[in-house]
Amino acid sequence: AMGLEVVMVNDGSTDQTAKTATEAGARVISHVRNQGKGTALRTGFAYALQAGYDMIVTVDSDGQHDPNDIPRLLEAAQQPQAGLIVGNRLDGTPDAMPLARHWTNRLMSLTVSALARRRIPDSQSGFRVIPNALLSSVTLSARHFEIETEVVLAAIRAGWHVTSVPVRAIYDTQRSRIRPIRDGVRFLLLMLRYLWAAPRMRHGV
Repeated sequence: AMGLEVVMVNDGSTDQTAKTATEAGARVISHVRNQGKGTALRTGFAYALQAGYDMIVTVDSDGQHDPNDIPRLLEAAQQPQAGLIVGNRLDGTPDAMPLARHWTNRLMSLTVSALARRRIPDSQSGFRVIPNALLSSVTLSARHFEIETEVVLAAIRAGWHVTSVPVRAIYDTQRSRIRPIRDGVRFLLLMLRYLWAAPRMRHGV
């Protein structure tokens, strides 16, 4: 699609997802059992580094991201010092995202922005363009949904810029798989780890 190779990480699904994706022409990498979003993304990142891509586009599997926004993200990635490109879902149509999810994401983004000392309007968006040079310059360990925050903070600590680009969000009947208490604790632990490392973080413009 769009001249891009499609790689899907099948995180232990037991339905026909992997078969359907393969038949559609995607390269499928499968985990034998479910290991969490963070682990799935890190598997994809490792493949991207091995394959020698210049950059990768990450798209969540819940159907909320509009593929028509990919060219806009890639265009932003071509700009000088673009760094990590993050799709911003929060400055669009107010009713596009369920209200509770909207304000949870906004609060988490404000927290990340405070630690990063720069505005990152939608730090939890999984719709991104990540240069392979960035991936090779950071060490990631998150296994679950806190991976989105870890990538942003690790990129900033390594001296990369973070660029936000407005994107459309699609919300139909899919329910979020985030568990507020468990994943909230993981988010806070990650923030504390980076807060401890804050004096060593490099803060660019």
